[in-house]
Amino acid sequence: MLAEAMVAAAAAAGTTVVQSASSDLWAAFRDRCARLVGRGDPARENDALERLDRTAAVLDAAGEDEAGQVRDLQIGLWQGRFEALLESLEQPERDRFVAELRALAEESTAEQAGRGVVSGNTFHGPTAVQVGDHNHQDVHFGPTG
Repeated sequence: MLAEAMVAAAAAAGTTVVQSASSDLWAAFRDRCARLVGRGDPARENDALERLDRTAAVLDAAGEDEAGQVRDLQIGLWQGRFEALLESLEQPERDRFVAELRALAEESTAEQAGRGVVSGNTFHGPTAVQVGDHNHQDVHFGPTG
């Protein structure tokens, strides 16, 4: 059985796979993730690349009504893959892998935050979104009085 911190690292990495799949950073993330999962074995790395590509394709093909459910399913699948890999490793390598998973998730999240990526949001009703530096926005919804 995995320690809670290891399960949390696998969950964060699974979420990062799904979030990264729809970003401009996907190609770099995909390659880095596959190298991490491959652990120096070209066949495992290639298998990981194929799985990552399938994940991106499934997420891209999901309709608006099913997108949330598909994202959740893919997050769970990747969390399970990372957990299975962790369970197959001996303790010293397991600790290194957890550290690498955390770094992958943290760096990818930081890179996406720096690019202003917004993904998976649903707005109901009037909405105003503004991006950029030193902006001013004065928004009024409804009748003016």
